[in-house]
Amino acid sequence: MNPAVSIVIPTYNQAHFLKECLETVRAQTVSDWECIVVNNFSDDDTVAVALSFGDRRIRVENFRNHGVIAASRNVGIRLATAPWVAFLDSDDVWFPRKLERCLAAAGPDIDLVSHAEAIMRDGRQVGLKVAGDARSTSHRGLLFGNNPLSPSGVLVRRDLLVELGGFAEDAALITAEDYDLWLRLAHRGIRIAFIDEALAEYRLHGGNASGSVLRHMNATLAVMERHAALIAPSPLDRLRLRAKRAATRYAAGRSCQAAGRNGEAMVHFLASLTIWPFAWKAWAAMAIAILGMARYLYK
Repeated sequence: MNPAVSIVIPTYNQAHFLKECLETVRAQTVSDWECIVVNNFSDDDTVAVALSFGDRRIRVENFRNHGVIAASRNVGIRLATAPWVAFLDSDDVWFPRKLERCLAAAGPDIDLVSHAEAIMRDGRQVGLKVAGDARSTSHRGLLFGNNPLSPSGVLVRRDLLVELGGFAEDAALITAEDYDLWLRLAHRGIRIAFIDEALAEYRLHGGNASGSVLRHMNATLAVMERHAALIAPSPLDRLRLRAKRAATRYAAGRSCQAAGRNGEAMVHFLASLTIWPFAWKAWAAMAIAILGMARYLYK
C-alpha cells in the first residue's frame, strides 16, 4: 500500500543539518509517509546520517545534479509513490503537526496546501513567511507581488507536478526554479488551501555572497520575463511589472547592504531607482549606504 505523503529532501554536504531535519520528519504525528533523500554525492556523512535511523521509510537516492537542485527535486518526484508530495530542504525543519495539518486541509478539490513558516537566524525568529491567500497566489499576484510560497512550506499533488514536468532545470533559473513552478501552477488555475499557522522553520545562514545575490536577482528577473510573456498585459500590468523589477533590484541591494557591501548595494539601489524612481525605500537605503561608505572613508 502506498503512503499518504512522499517527502523529497535534496541535499549536498549538509550532514550537520540533515540529522535534525530527519528527526523532525520522524517526529510527525502522521506516520504514513516515505522520505526520499536525494544525495548529490556528498563528501561528508550524509548517507550515514540518513541510514543511521534504521527507518525503512527513509531511503537515499544518489544523484549527481551538477549544481541544479531542481534536478534533484525532480528525481524525488519521479520516485514518489504517494498522491501528495512535500519538499523539505535539508537545512530546514518541520513542526510535529506539519503533515497532519496539511493532509487535513487537502482533499479532492485542493491541489496545493500552503502554510506559514517561521524565519530563523542563529536560533532566533526574525520573521514570518505567511501562507498567502487566493489573490497573492494567483498568476498575476505572484508575478507582480511578493511570492509567499516556498518548497518547505507546501504540500502538492504529485500528478500535477508530473503533468507540469516538475521544476525547470534551466541553469538560468537556479535559485528561482520554485518561483517558476508556482507561477506555472497558478497559470494552470490550481486550487490552494491556506494554513496561517507556522508549521516549519525556514533557516537563514550565509547566502549573501556577491555571486549568489546576483544569481538570484537575475534568475528572478528571468522568471518574471517568461511569465509576463504568457499574459496580455494592460497598461497597469506594465507599471506593476516595472515596479516588481525595481523591487527585485532593491532586494538585491538590501542583501548586499546587510553583508556590509555598501558599494555593491548602491549599484542595485541606483538601478532600482532608474526603473522606478518613486521607490522611497530605495532612496532611503541608498542614503544609508552612502553614509556607510563615508564612515569607512573618513574614519
